[in-house]
Amino acid sequence: MRSKPLIYILLIITAIIYLIPVYVLLATSLKDFSEVSLKNMWNLPKHITFNSFKDAWEGSEKKGYRGLKTSFLNSLYLVIPATILSSFLGSMNGYVFSKWKFKGSDTIFPLILFGMFIPYQSILIPLVQVLRKIGLYGSIPGLIFTHIVYGIPITSLIFLNYYQGVPKELIEAGKIDGANFLGIYKNILLPLSMPAFAVVMIWQFTSIWNDFLFGLIVTPNPSVQPVTVALNNLAGSYIVQWNIQMAGALLVAIPPLLVYIFFGRYFLRGLLAGSLKG
Repeated sequence: MRSKPLIYILLIITAIIYLIPVYVLLATSLKDFSEVSLKNMWNLPKHITFNSFKDAWEGSEKKGYRGLKTSFLNSLYLVIPATILSSFLGSMNGYVFSKWKFKGSDTIFPLILFGMFIPYQSILIPLVQVLRKIGLYGSIPGLIFTHIVYGIPITSLIFLNYYQGVPKELIEAGKIDGANFLGIYKNILLPLSMPAFAVVMIWQFTSIWNDFLFGLIVTPNPSVQPVTVALNNLAGSYIVQWNIQMAGALLVAIPPLLVYIFFGRYFLRGLLAGSLKG
C-alpha cells in the first residue's frame, strides 16, 4: 500500500515530461511570428492567434511554402484503402496458415515474416524499379501498393496468432455443415475477428499515416505527396517560421489522435483478446 503513492508520483512526473513538448508545440503554434524565439519558448502567447494554422493549411506563394491541404487529402486517399486492404489480406493469410495447413506452409510463412526484418532503406532501389515497370511510380496507387506489401507480414502474424486461439471444433462444424473455404472464413472466423481487426487497422493506420521515407521516394511530385513529406517542406524560402511549423505538426497529428481517442479502447480489447499473444 505504501508503494502506491510513489507509483502515482512517478506516473505524474513521467506524464509531465511527455507533455512538455506538447506544451511547447501548442504555445508556439498560437503565437505570432514576432513572439517566437528561443528565449520566449516557454512563455504563453501574449496574443493568441490562429493565423499559423491557416497559413500551414493553405500555404503562401509569397513566403515560398506549400500548404498542407492537398497533401492532407492525399494521405487520406492513401491510408484508408491501404489500411483496409492490408488488414483483409493479413486476415486471409492468418486464416490459411492457421486453419488450412498445406505442404510447405511451415516454410512459406517464415519467409513472409522475414519481410518485417528488412530495412526500408535496403529495398528502395528495387522498389522504385518495380513501380516504374508496373506504371505506379510517382502516384498514390504506388504508395498504396507499397504499404500493402510491406504491411502483410505484421498483419499476417497478428491474425495468425489470433486465429490459433479459435477452437478447431468450430472449423470442423462448419465443414460438416457444408461450408467451403470462403464460407468458413466469412461466416465463422470473420465475425470473431473484430478485436484483431481493431488492433491491425489502428496499427496500420498510424504506421502509414506517419510514414515519411516511402512517401518521399515513391512520390517525388509535391502534388501527390503525403502530408508527412509536405510537413517537412513547410518552411519559407529564407527563414523557418516555427509557429507555422508547429501548427502544421498539430494538424498532421489530428487523425491519429482521433483514431486513438475513439477506437483506443477497441485496440486494448484486441490486445487483451490475444491478438498479439506470443
